[in-house]
Amino acid sequence: MKKTFWLYLVSMIAAFTLIQACGSKQLKEANADTSSGDLYTCSMHPQVLEHHPGDCPICGMRLIKKNAEAASINNIELESLLKPANEFVVTSLPVTTAQEKNITVPVKVYGTVEYDTRAAGSISARVSGRIEKLYLRYRYQEVTDGQKIMDIYSPELVTAQQNLLFLLKSDADNISFINAAKQRLLLLGMSENELNKVMQTGKPLYSVSVYSNYSGHVHDAGMSNGDASNDMNSSSAVTQALSLKEGMYIQKGQTLFMIMNHHQAWAALQIFTSDQSLVKKGDAVHIIPETDTAAAIDGRIDFIEPFFRGNSKTLTARVYFHNMAMLPIGSHVTANIYAGNTQGLWLPASAVLSLGSNEVAFLKKDGGFVAHKITTGIRSNDNVQIVSGLNATDTVAVNAQYLIDSESFIKTASK
Repeated sequence: MKKTFWLYLVSMIAAFTLIQACGSKQLKEANADTSSGDLYTCSMHPQVLEHHPGDCPICGMRLIKKNAEAASINNIELESLLKPANEFVVTSLPVTTAQEKNITVPVKVYGTVEYDTRAAGSISARVSGRIEKLYLRYRYQEVTDGQKIMDIYSPELVTAQQNLLFLLKSDADNISFINAAKQRLLLLGMSENELNKVMQTGKPLYSVSVYSNYSGHVHDAGMSNGDASNDMNSSSAVTQALSLKEGMYIQKGQTLFMIMNHHQAWAALQIFTSDQSLVKKGDAVHIIPETDTAAAIDGRIDFIEPFFRGNSKTLTARVYFHNMAMLPIGSHVTANIYAGNTQGLWLPASAVLSLGSNEVAFLKKDGGFVAHKITTGIRSNDNVQIVSGLNATDTVAVNAQYLIDSESFIKTASK
């Protein structure tokens, strides 16, 4: 049994040696004939070489034509080949140069629609007294010019009416005194109709009506425009009852309501820090409301607020407009501010790579590309203004993203 096993093992080794010798002989013969005609090889088994197309005898894949010509590269220094990819990249990519040109820079911003506080009207108490009847019930209730908003009882008004009635009865010929008494009642808030009724009936009115002199929406006294915009986001705040109630006493000169005109509004546009130096008063603006994209608004920057709102680092620019489309107060808008033309060197945005605190472009040099630190300015659409680091004769890669080899490049401090 052992003798049979050893005989089998020796025969297998001899067969393997014979096959290897034959294969080496065929490979040498094929290599010797590489100069005579085209050669075909297998992409998976490059040791297979044939003078005609066909299939690989090992795996059966289709043979491909082999280019036997080798290109030599001369004058290559070892230092250039050993440079890390985060400093020098040997590749062939499209290149471009910075162009000196004049570009119109549209600044895209976002904002909201707010009440124009210049059109706000306040209703104040002309006399002290008690609210007998209140016709306004909740915030943002619509009111029109001449609408009755409350009835009040005022001892001062009652006394002034009694003085007029006394003059009419005891000294009817004293026209100057009578006119002065009527004028005083009108200045205290009594209407012409109420005054005529008192003179006709000979009895004073103990309840006098107060009317609105403005049209718009009702706000509580002292409520700011910013508070109004925030409260509009809550349905409970919109329908919240007013602070004034029937039976309450009011003082002379007290502001009762603020009436905000919903036809007068402004767009409050938020200007980011990078664009604040570009935007100025008078710049043309094209505004597109999110609630009604067809109701586009063309205007100009009317006012730039000289402060930051709250904790925001954006500057607010106002564009006044007539809100004839009845855009909801607090709704969002997008806008393009046309800040004029800017002269300078410009590169395509794809040629500039941001590394956080630094920005680089890949400068073509010595058959490759070198990461080169630059300083940029304005970004407009697909263009970036080059402030320093390049000139009009420098050639850079069109797409800097293609030259990022690994995370190590991001960690490299650009020089």
